[in-house]
Amino acid sequence: MTETTLAELNTCSKPDFVAALANIFEYSPWIAEKAAERRPFAGVTELFAAMREVVEQAAPGQRLALIKAHPDLADKTKQGDMLTAESSAEQNSAGLDRLSEAEYQAFDRVNKAYREKFGFPYIVCVRRHTKDSILRDFARRLPNDAAIEIAASIAEICKIAALRTDLLVSGEHPLKVHGWLSTHVLDTHSGKPAAGIAVDLVELSDLGTSRIIARTVTNHDGRTDAPLIGGRPVPIGRYELRFSTASYFADRNVPLSDPPFLDVIPLQFSVYDPEGHLHVPLLVTPWSYGTYRGS
Repeated sequence: MTETTLAELNTCSKPDFVAALANIFEYSPWIAEKAAERRPFAGVTELFAAMREVVEQAAPGQRLALIKAHPDLADKTKQGDMLTAESSAEQNSAGLDRLSEAEYQAFDRVNKAYREKFGFPYIVCVRRHTKDSILRDFARRLPNDAAIEIAASIAEICKIAALRTDLLVSGEHPLKVHGWLSTHVLDTHSGKPAAGIAVDLVELSDLGTSRIIARTVTNHDGRTDAPLIGGRPVPIGRYELRFSTASYFADRNVPLSDPPFLDVIPLQFSVYDPEGHLHVPLLVTPWSYGTYRGS
C-alpha cells in the first residue's frame, strides 16, 4: 500500500479512494466502496469508523466471506501471490516466516483443528501478538461455538484493519493503536543514572529460538534514546531485558569480584496490553538489583 493523506482521500475520485483502501480489509474492496459514500471525514478515526460500520451492517454471508478471504497463519503452502503484501508483512513481523519445526507443527495442528471445526480460518491480529501468545489464543478459542468465533474473527479483522489504516493514512484524529515499552537504569551505588549500559530486549519462545527485538545503550539520563518498542503495538508475550552491568562498573573503576558477582542481569516480564505503556527499570549496584512495573 502507498501512503496517502486523509485530505487526498476526501477529495479524490471514488475509484481512486477504493483503490487506495482496497486491502485495508483483506481482498474486500466493497468495504471501501461503501465507505466512500460517507466522505468527507474529519479524521482518520472517523474514516476507520465508517469502514467498520460497513462491516457491522453487512449481511451475514458478506461477513463470512470476509473471514474466509484471510489466509491460515504460518501456512507453507500459501506463499507468494496467494498472500497479500499486507498479510505477508504482518505474519513476518511476528516471526511466522521463520518457525522452528516444533512451532510449525504446532501451528499446522491448530490450523487444521480450527478449520475442521468451524469451516473458516483462525484469524488474529498478529501484530499484537508473539508466536507463543497466538498459540495460547488458539487454545482459548477452539472450544467456542461458531457464532462466538464469527464475532471474534470480525473483531480481530477490525484490529488488523485499524493497524493497516494507521500505516497507510495520515491526518487529524489518528487511531490509538500504538503501545510503548521503555526502560531506564539507576546506579544506586553512586546515586546517579547509569549511562553506557548495553541493553538487549529478547522475545522469549516456548517452542522455538528466542530472538533479539532491540539492542541499544543507555544515555546520560540512564534511559534509551528511543523506546525499546514504540510506534506500533507491543506484542503480547514474554520478554527478557538483559543489562550488561559488570562492564559498566568496571569502566568506572568500581571494585568487583573476579569473576563479577553480577555480569549480565536478566529481567523477565510479560506484556498483556499491546496499546499500553510499560516501563521496566533497573536499580543496580555491583552486588544487587531490583525492578518494578512502571508506566
